Amino acid sequence: MEEKVSPDAGSAALTARIGRFFGESERAVAFTGAGISTESGIADFRSPGGVWSRYQPVLFQDFLASAAARRRYWQMKKEGYRELRSAKPNAGHRALARLESAGRLQAVITQNIDGLHQDAGSSRVLELHGTSRHCVCLGCDARYDPDLIQERLEAGVEIPLCDRCGAFLKSATISFGQALPATVLREAIDLCTGADLVLALGSSLVVEPAASLPLQAKQSGARLVIINRTETPLDDIADVVLRESIGESLTRVLGHLGLDLAS
Repeated sequence: MEEKVSPDAGSAALTARIGRFFGESERAVAFTGAGISTESGIADFRSPGGVWSRYQPVLFQDFLASAAARRRYWQMKKEGYRELRSAKPNAGHRALARLESAGRLQAVITQNIDGLHQDAGSSRVLELHGTSRHCVCLGCDARYDPDLIQERLEAGVEIPLCDRCGAFLKSATISFGQALPATVLREAIDLCTGADLVLALGSSLVVEPAASLPLQAKQSGARLVIINRTETPLDDIADVVLRESIGESLTRVLGHLGLDLAS
């Protein structure tokens, strides 16, 4: 049995082990959470000062049933929009894109809604929780540029409605109580159960059903690497656990593979 490398080992040993894993892998997949984007200045919802410290999340059923819930939802979106809009990819995003372009990474499965993986150059990104990059009409499926909706909110509109059919608009993100996109979830499950290496990056691994994907990969025989600032429920079964910056760690992994961010 291969010896597990714990967070107590030096970071050089840990990143060297991850580099070796990539060298031996043919089907690597990355699974990312909010922690990768905090390095771009986007606050984790759960962190002090994050959106959820000021607002309770709005359940999808409440959004549909309650005007007060819809007002609260859009107020939360209005407050967080500028932060999302101005964020740029960091070294962690760019490293994953580099791994993909070098043929070392099959795909990125993300819980994030910010679109930074695509901005960094990743081409196969599965967005489990949707995207903030557009808004959608719940009646006719019309799409709207979120800049336009933000302008309306800042002009005093509290609950944006569809210009075409008058139904409610909503960010194309997945709310609590709303089903994950079935085709995206199915593809993510297939990738994880077929992977030989999964990197869980910046995720607390507690929000289901997404959080169970790295576990399914491990149970199917994949090596599991976790890079996260805090403990996760899967630390005990991971092959490597690293509690350092994702960007710095992945940049060192690239070095072990003879790659760099600029290529």
